[in-house]
Amino acid sequence: MTSSDTVISIDAMGGDLGPAAVVSGMAKSAKINSDLRFIVHGDKAELEKLVEKRGIADRCEIRHADDVVTMHEKPSHVMRHGKGTSMWSAIEAVRDGDASVCVSCGNTGALMAVSMIRLRKVPGVNRPAIACLWPSRNPSGFNVMLDVGADIRADQDDLLQYALMGLSYARNGFGLERPRIGLLNVGTEEHKGRAELKVAHEMIEAAATANDFDFVGFVEGGDIPSDRVDVIVTDGFTGNVALKTAEGTASFISERLREAFKFSPLSRIAALLAYTSLQRLRTRIDPRRVNGGVFLGLNGTVVKSHGSADATGVSAAIRLAVQLDQSGFGEKLAARVASVTDAGQVDAPKSKTPDAAKETSST
Repeated sequence: MTSSDTVISIDAMGGDLGPAAVVSGMAKSAKINSDLRFIVHGDKAELEKLVEKRGIADRCEIRHADDVVTMHEKPSHVMRHGKGTSMWSAIEAVRDGDASVCVSCGNTGALMAVSMIRLRKVPGVNRPAIACLWPSRNPSGFNVMLDVGADIRADQDDLLQYALMGLSYARNGFGLERPRIGLLNVGTEEHKGRAELKVAHEMIEAAATANDFDFVGFVEGGDIPSDRVDVIVTDGFTGNVALKTAEGTASFISERLREAFKFSPLSRIAALLAYTSLQRLRTRIDPRRVNGGVFLGLNGTVVKSHGSADATGVSAAIRLAVQLDQSGFGEKLAARVASVTDAGQVDAPKSKTPDAAKETSST
């Protein structure tokens, strides 16, 4: 491996579809990125056959791990007994500096727990967050939403930190120079919502000028896929419920559409006539294209791929990992959080100081 290579640490064993789907996704990514290398963790004998079959053996270093973290294991159990797993080994490679980003399709709770133990939190971060990409009407096609399940609790200080981490993600992941940030609430009026939401509203608004973002205030659930915002900030409980509800609703609508188009000979003809438009819609909202929730607030970047991801989904998660690594995302996020922590969060400066201007230009 050369100094110019991007090295991704892959937990090959944790997904629902097994290591074959993961290695296929790696091969898709390797085909379009000649500077991409992998450290692959799992059953060495099985992985050697798979990478050889896909023609990427020369791009991979395989590190054997005897055990696998299942989807049903409790994070507390994995924290005590998970050292021999492919997930632990994959995160350890990032901790040791052998790889820049970890990608795993495994158990989300366990992955966050092990990541926090081994990578530790960025100084100034109270609670890490999971950020996901949500299909939207924006030109990019997606909005950033966080937290979607890392921690069900969040006070006003946490929500401010989520806003700053989401800002850095939107800037480095989408190239948005001045992202628009909204705080999810039960209404857009300033008098609505819990006390900590009202305080968070004031804190995020106070931090907006010095950190070069536009705060649009409170947003509602209907604004999540809108072009009104680029980043939606909420607590992990609310975010996770919203995410799972959207996934379930999308699945329900898809099933009902298929039933409707099979209802009669005329409906089958209509389906054929609408095929091109339906394919375009499917591509636009295909979750595999943006597969990958990013763990924010840790000393190392971790991308959580969906457990049922196929080769296309795994490749999308790897693409996101590469993009974040090449943008220097981890360092910029840490600098962003530190700038506001040092400024004293609630009393964030109203005007940009020379140091703040220098920092915001690079993050």
